[in-house]
Amino acid sequence: MTAALTAERVRGDVEVLSRAGLDLETFLAEAVASVSRAVPWVAACIGTHDPATRMLTSSRKFGDLTGQNSHDGLFGQIEYDSAEVTTYPELAGTDLRSIGVHLWFDGEVERSERMTRLMLPKFDYHDEARLVFREGGRFWGGMALFRGSDDHAFGEAEIEFLASLSEYFGRGVRTGLLTRLADATPPNTVAGPAVMVIDAAGELVQSTPAATARLAEMSTAAHAGAPYATITAVVGAARRLARGETDSVPHARIRTAHGVWLVLHASPLSGLGDRDGDVVVTIEEARPPEIVSLVVAAFDLTPRERDVTQLVLQGVDTKEIAATLHMSAYTVQDHLKSVFDKADVRSRRELIARVFFDQYVPRMGNEVMPSGFFGSA
Repeated sequence: MTAALTAERVRGDVEVLSRAGLDLETFLAEAVASVSRAVPWVAACIGTHDPATRMLTSSRKFGDLTGQNSHDGLFGQIEYDSAEVTTYPELAGTDLRSIGVHLWFDGEVERSERMTRLMLPKFDYHDEARLVFREGGRFWGGMALFRGSDDHAFGEAEIEFLASLSEYFGRGVRTGLLTRLADATPPNTVAGPAVMVIDAAGELVQSTPAATARLAEMSTAAHAGAPYATITAVVGAARRLARGETDSVPHARIRTAHGVWLVLHASPLSGLGDRDGDVVVTIEEARPPEIVSLVVAAFDLTPRERDVTQLVLQGVDTKEIAATLHMSAYTVQDHLKSVFDKADVRSRRELIARVFFDQYVPRMGNEVMPSGFFGSA
């Protein structure tokens, strides 16, 4: 079979997988295995990202990287405390869908901090290809493929082929997120604030008992890697904030294996002496308003459908929606039917439950905890 025919078949396979409504684990495992037939690799790493904040939310490793988490902290530090264009946060802000490090730097891969500090000395990887997952203008994650010293560098044709898969991977990740919304389990209450302090060297130096419990929750996600990769991502972004390189306060929305949505916030501390450079990280159970936008984005609604959905979530009836949006009631109903189809629900009530999550709706009416959120039943 010729290389061109293999590439075409792989492209078709990945497109079919992206439309199959698979959960994240299944889609990514099957898709990355399929890609290897057209673009061979010795190791692969896939990261899902929050499309609003561009922060890492989970990672999965394949090939030689399977089970290796010892350098996740260094990866997060390099990836998010740097403005190098080959990092995912920087690629997300461009039109690029794929790059090869060897090609990008004209064969001088040492010009990449990530290659010099991590990939070459720690893994003996001599080239990396990156695919950016985009769909509808949103950034849902990325895939890095690696080759060793005995392998040839990724060529232009291979990088172009990877770019052609960008939308399919974006769709697969987005719909994979939706498959996990229905199996959420109301979490047990974690007592006290979940707070940790990361020092200038990237080491965890202080942690509350609740933070330790949250880390354990984050570590249980199947095949999702250690939670410290996400933590070092927000910490690295906080350091850029402290240096004035960005004005965005970093946060990431992630989901545990138990279906609990968490929000991580990171902020640089004002310190003196050996405490200079410390960053505080807080982990909280997400409130519905903090994750509604993420789920609505996953439904792939049109701008008008998003407007209608926003008003439905506020309890506005059809007549008021029509008046507010300057459309007929019949048009509102048409939009609602499309929203229901995309969200796989049959009524407004089911839509509200789907967006506000099983972890929240069943707890309405329970005792309000000191955090201001409903306690478990």
